[in-house]
Amino acid sequence: MSGETSRCDWAGSDPLYITYHDTEWGVPLHDDRLLFEFLVLEGAQAGLSWLTILRKRDNYRRAFADFVPEKVARFDQRKIVRLLADAGIVRNRQKIEAAIANARAYLKVQEEFGSFDAYSWRFVEGKPIRNRWRRMTEIPAKTEESEVMSRDLVQRGFRFVGPTICYAHMQATGMVNDHLLGCFRHAQVAALTGRQPRKRRS
Repeated sequence: MSGETSRCDWAGSDPLYITYHDTEWGVPLHDDRLLFEFLVLEGAQAGLSWLTILRKRDNYRRAFADFVPEKVARFDQRKIVRLLADAGIVRNRQKIEAAIANARAYLKVQEEFGSFDAYSWRFVEGKPIRNRWRRMTEIPAKTEESEVMSRDLVQRGFRFVGPTICYAHMQATGMVNDHLLGCFRHAQVAALTGRQPRKRRS
């Protein structure tokens, strides 16, 4: 495979996964609506594969008012009942209720910090962490930054935001560049801005 088409192993061969890998994953994201979308989708993923969620993404956008937090925050019990009957999304009451609770907490964060973007990027000092992994086995499931972010989110009333979910969020939204060195996207994403990683402990 040429250097131009070498990808992270997890991208596999599914066209949807490849497109996501090539165009979204790891790109620094500063749009509050999209940041909320990823937060909800990553919570929905818990216990499932990300590909499963990607296949349901359009359904989620329809069911959750295009992830406009002001709208989701107003969802009531009747709406929850309708969502539990929606086969296009993950019909898990805890995850659905968490998405609504997270929308309400999200609005409070926006009010306090001006935007969720300003709040969340504080955890990586405002710039993406650029890692230099060669193998998938080197990539951690969570980091010190994701643990700090998780604790802070939980204190603010967010749900389904454990350290592993927070790290997945950081990877997806470009707070961390975890494309493998051999992946053609590593250099492309790194060029978008970023700082070198801390020296690895011996």
